[in-house]
Amino acid sequence: MFITMALSSSAVIHNHMNINMKRFNMVRVHQELTLEIPKSKRPNRATHLAESICNVLHRSPSRSIDLLRYHEEKLSTPTMSPREDISQKWRQIHGCSNWENILDPLHPCLRREILKYGEFAQATYDAFDYDSLSQYCGSCRYNRNKLFQKLGLSRNGYAVTKYIYAMSHIDLPRWLERSLVADTWSRDSNWIGYVAVSDEQETRRIGRRDIAVAWRGTVAPCEWYEDFQRKLDPIGKKGAKVEHGFLSIYTSKSDTTRYNKSSASDQVMKEITKLVKFYEQKGEEVSVTITGHSLGGALALLNAYETAYKVPNNVPISVISFGAPRVGNITFKQELEEMGVKTLRVVVKQDWVHRMPGLVFNEAFKVFDEITSLEWVYTHVGAELKLDVGTSPYLKGGGMNLSGFHSLETYLHLVDGYLSSETPFRNEAKRDVALVNKYCDMLVDELRIPQCWYQLANKGLVCNDHGRWVKPKRDPDDIPSHHDDPLVPDETQTYMMTLVSS
Repeated sequence: MFITMALSSSAVIHNHMNINMKRFNMVRVHQELTLEIPKSKRPNRATHLAESICNVLHRSPSRSIDLLRYHEEKLSTPTMSPREDISQKWRQIHGCSNWENILDPLHPCLRREILKYGEFAQATYDAFDYDSLSQYCGSCRYNRNKLFQKLGLSRNGYAVTKYIYAMSHIDLPRWLERSLVADTWSRDSNWIGYVAVSDEQETRRIGRRDIAVAWRGTVAPCEWYEDFQRKLDPIGKKGAKVEHGFLSIYTSKSDTTRYNKSSASDQVMKEITKLVKFYEQKGEEVSVTITGHSLGGALALLNAYETAYKVPNNVPISVISFGAPRVGNITFKQELEEMGVKTLRVVVKQDWVHRMPGLVFNEAFKVFDEITSLEWVYTHVGAELKLDVGTSPYLKGGGMNLSGFHSLETYLHLVDGYLSSETPFRNEAKRDVALVNKYCDMLVDELRIPQCWYQLANKGLVCNDHGRWVKPKRDPDDIPSHHDDPLVPDETQTYMMTLVSS
């Protein structure tokens, strides 16, 4: 149907189609040469033609009808493509060469891995209890053994081994304020992320045992911007400095708290060190991949810096961040590079958060490379994958939708549709576009997807046996308890033995 409509269009559309075909073919040829895509999986010229025509249709005068019809037809198709075995090329995918030649155009294997880690970061939002009237505000709604199952992420082949809690000694913005109720589970700490490890099947597919760490970001970036425009604090012993607020959240602890007698830094490093030692003693190859969105991306970089100091040099460490701000100065960047940490920053052109701090004085001023005394200059780290809201026919591109531009689901949608900086949004993108509107209003009205639709049914209230609407009690397994307390010896090693043998 789409082909018939397109062939009857004007010569302008045909010219546009031919240009897109050439660009698409160039992308595929480059990808095939880069990581040797099997011939059986290379698209033929008919596929190129159909995809190019659909891209033209998305920008035709009858866009509303075509877009809705095309979206409805995709509703009966799977949301995921089969994942390829990357065991022979995982080091390239993991950034051993700083992702050269596989970012633009974006290799499909790398795209799937970026989406996987992005979903790990998204889980920290989807499972977080935001309700200020909840006794458990600031905690995770599910225990670690249920997390991926509840969020539909079991398919990724990882198991959560540890939850991470954080606090801060700085004045906190609203997103870290405590619950309004008196009997809250904790008045000082928040669930900020988790550690997970690949299972046997996923380990075989990706070629190594992968330890993944996911850090949660902010609810609304405008709530913390002013709070984190502060001084740079020293880290390490060579002159590296990082933003004061980020470091405070990563390292703060207090003996008067239950969940932060040890800092987020102590908790995560204890778990990473334990897992690396456990699998290396079994003779396995191990990697550490750290991810996060917004503030979570900043914490991921601090975590990678510390991990590089404390784990053996032969363990590859990569960071995949989304919409992350700058974290430290030039020396911090240089130290990360010297220690072999590989960083891939996924950014959206319309999102302003990744430009902060250092909106004016930053790495763009080449003169700062020689003036090392300017230790206060903020600098980005690593390779960049830059996305544009305007490339997707599904997204509203105008206005100042700051929360929508910064939303992690917007990022994942754009990654799923990205081929290269010179080609349109890909039509074979699988990820459900409805996810974009989870916490914002970014989808075009033609798709008829409600804004901010992701919430508990009836906002968490249930009707009891007497017909009264009440807040339900949590499942005992999902209540934060001493099993999550970092001071209590956890059962990670026993749990991993069970995982390995299963």
